[in-house]
Amino acid sequence: MQEPEEKKIALELLETEQAYVNRLHLLDQVFYTELMKEAKTGKTVPEEVVKMIFSNISSIYQFHAEFFLPELQKRMEDWNRNPRIGDVIQKLAPFLKMYGEYVKNFDKAVELVTAWSEKSPPFQELIADIQKRKVCANLTLQHHMLEPVQRIPRYELLLKDYVRKLPPQSPDRGDAEKALEMIFMVAKHSNAAIAEMERLQNLWVVYQRLGLEDDIVDPSNELIKEGPIQKISTRNNSTSEKYLFLFNNMLLYCVPKVIQVGAEFQVHLRMDVEGMKVRELKDTEFPHTFLVSGKQRTLELQAR
Repeated sequence: MQEPEEKKIALELLETEQAYVNRLHLLDQVFYTELMKEAKTGKTVPEEVVKMIFSNISSIYQFHAEFFLPELQKRMEDWNRNPRIGDVIQKLAPFLKMYGEYVKNFDKAVELVTAWSEKSPPFQELIADIQKRKVCANLTLQHHMLEPVQRIPRYELLLKDYVRKLPPQSPDRGDAEKALEMIFMVAKHSNAAIAEMERLQNLWVVYQRLGLEDDIVDPSNELIKEGPIQKISTRNNSTSEKYLFLFNNMLLYCVPKVIQVGAEFQVHLRMDVEGMKVRELKDTEFPHTFLVSGKQRTLELQAR
């Protein structure tokens, strides 16, 4: 007799979970443990670097090895009597939020591995030595580090498939649908963590271009648009090259620096967005001109 489709998917979830726990063991108990041991001798890299590379992998490993995998195994052993996994996955979902930290840190972690491999030959040698072991399956540390990032989308796909294949009258339908919804929210949370990290990175680059001025650097700001602009001088009927950065709360009117050491632009004026008005001008001599009026000043500008 053929196995029901939903059982096949549940078994696939269990098998992939076992393989995943093995990968987590490799990351936490082999790579992290051995690199940390060497870091403590002071011969490879600072301990802090190793911690930053592996983020909260130990918590992730413990959770999956000591809780989720055993729970899943119990369920599958008991499948014929009680064919359900939805409630177990519901228990899993809230804990998956800890992936946000790992995912957010991932790009930085990979950069650290690359940078310190170049800086510290003993560090590189130890990683290479571990990578040669059979347990690594000829894959790099970076490849293994990617596994937790990919795991939540995998849960989502398997669970979607599981719900789709469940008979309408299945006792697991309600729990499985709720579990899928919870996993979806966690995946969203994880994606939001990546988006937030990218936003902050981009913002930091902009702040560096502006010379990291204290009154401008604020992580809650959001860059909406930036670009070159012409400033119209009514006094001598000429234009000069300027640059604008529009944030959610302010408009920065900048001048490109001739010698770009450190900052790329010098902030000439900061205008609050609150109360700001923009009005298009009908100027035959200078087409595409507009007036920006704020509490601080009024500027006549020409779009390029």
